[in-house]
Amino acid sequence: GFEMCGIVGAVGDLGSETGLVSGLVEGLRVLEYRGYDSAGVAVEVDGALATCCRAGRLVNLEESLAAGRLVPLGAAGDGGGDAIGGASGDAAGAAAGIGHTRWATYGPPTDGNAHPHVDSARSVAVVHNGIIENYAALRGELEAVGVRLASDTDTEVLAHMVGRRLGAGSTLLDAVCETLREARGYYAVAFVAPGASGRIVCARKGPPLALTSWQAAGGRGAGAYLASDVLGLLPHGCEIVYLEDGDVAVLEAGRAEVYGLDGQPRERVPRLVEWEAEDADLGNWPHYMLKEIHEQPDVLAKTTFERIREEVGDAVFEGNQWSDESLAGIERVQVIACGTALHAGIIGAYMVEELARVPVDVDFASEFRYRDPVLVPGTLALAVSQSGETADTLAALRLAQELGARGGAICNVVGSTLVREVEEVILTHAGPEIGVASTKAFTAQVAAAFLLALRLGRARGALASKTARELLSELRELRPCMERLLSGGLLEEIRATAARYGNSKGFLFLGRGVNYPVALEGALKLKEIAYVHAEGYPAGEMKHGPIALVEPGMTILAINSPGHVAAKVRSNIEQVKARGGEVISVGADAASHAIADAVLAVPECPELLSPLLNVLPLQLFAYEVARLKGCDIDKPRNLAKSVTVE
Repeated sequence: GFEMCGIVGAVGDLGSETGLVSGLVEGLRVLEYRGYDSAGVAVEVDGALATCCRAGRLVNLEESLAAGRLVPLGAAGDGGGDAIGGASGDAAGAAAGIGHTRWATYGPPTDGNAHPHVDSARSVAVVHNGIIENYAALRGELEAVGVRLASDTDTEVLAHMVGRRLGAGSTLLDAVCETLREARGYYAVAFVAPGASGRIVCARKGPPLALTSWQAAGGRGAGAYLASDVLGLLPHGCEIVYLEDGDVAVLEAGRAEVYGLDGQPRERVPRLVEWEAEDADLGNWPHYMLKEIHEQPDVLAKTTFERIREEVGDAVFEGNQWSDESLAGIERVQVIACGTALHAGIIGAYMVEELARVPVDVDFASEFRYRDPVLVPGTLALAVSQSGETADTLAALRLAQELGARGGAICNVVGSTLVREVEEVILTHAGPEIGVASTKAFTAQVAAAFLLALRLGRARGALASKTARELLSELRELRPCMERLLSGGLLEEIRATAARYGNSKGFLFLGRGVNYPVALEGALKLKEIAYVHAEGYPAGEMKHGPIALVEPGMTILAINSPGHVAAKVRSNIEQVKARGGEVISVGADAASHAIADAVLAVPECPELLSPLLNVLPLQLFAYEVARLKGCDIDKPRNLAKSVTVE
């Protein structure tokens, strides 16, 4: 989720044993489970900025620090000049510092792209989690006035924009507020500047940021600490201030003050966090499920953006997996999965057939392994699993491999059994999913399946680069669409709709084409967490039996996107309404909305990508119905997070 980039910051005296830099590194270590590809720190020493950034794991950064490679003002390159610190890498006299572990979104993971980023004059350093959507325009404005940017990241523009304002005499707080008013997108950011000695200014819009501060006491000097995950704060204090969207905070030794982007003070009451590391990273969310639903825009980006090569209309996977050579012999795809992952796999089947023109079979893993399946030569057995430990899926995959299929996987857990047992894998980078009812892992699986379908289509020459470029550009656009959906009025609509229909005697979810599996997933969510009877159905099958169930008191959710089956779904809606069923129209088809009893509208996008938007209101609808019924949303009865038994 959001916090896959870890941010820490510290001000003041962090105890005589551990200097500031050690404190930052310790904080980064706590966030290490988030997974990342580079790390760095910036500290203010004797009125100058000292930085150290390294690609790779945290240990690389620690080695550089131990070698005294904290580069101060004016020093050239990594380790040049009067490097500061000895074996411990601690900066004597450092008053404030920030640290970062990165999961790349813009710009590959290199030393140069690692955070913190500084401006040309080294008057300010910044760490950032999130994406600045209008960074290309901002970058152009900076280059037009002669600023030279050193990295490929979107973050670096913030350093230059703040640095220019500092140079013109602004305070750090004003410079940050003015800069963020110009930046579009979302972020958790922290800035340190030698001119604002002993201060950090941080801000939040989207990704989480939390703070704690303490007065000098019991041999410990006054200090303050910030982190993108409350787990990073627990060693320093349990009185935690969670920043809310639009908050800007100034940290000094012993205090933290919160303002709005307009510079006006804001009241934020610290919350006492019980020392339960497991539950701590829930932040302000009432449930993990809701938190994970809201992480989906970020998860979409983490799973896809680094892999997109828009200029050539293709996707590139780590380690040259899924290359033209490796895909050359694929004549058929066999998808095997369970539950939500199976629904993602069915969507993947539509995508592969449409973009790559390769036939696809989809099976429940439990069914596949217990019949005597026949696989043709050139079959790719594609297992889809969040945990990579699902017993049925693993057994089915092993059977397929014994029958001569090549094994591939879409999975969320590095180092899991599934990942180790296949030749090629797409890791989904969704971050830890703690809610039992899967939400963000599903989105990531669908996004991964889309990239695979596109890659297979390009490898086989079935997909024109122009079409692929257009689709990839639309995929990028889905992220701001998801952001808008999750922050807009839709949440109120869903709450009202859940209150109105939550006690129906049953629910039918209808969809066609690529949105039929979305209907299955919407129904599954409602079953899993609200314990109500819900069924997902292909809309065209209604008249072959299930329409007998329709009567007043039955609620039908019709998922429809503009496209080649939209008119057919509308006629199914009319048939249901004629028999007294209440219809909730979900999706971007305005004509469906016009004839429905309630509407959960999403932005329009290509039909093939529409499941990524259409599933969001269904997840939230299930969540709200379950909340109204008082169910234990994160730990539904009878269910486990990953089913590692048969």
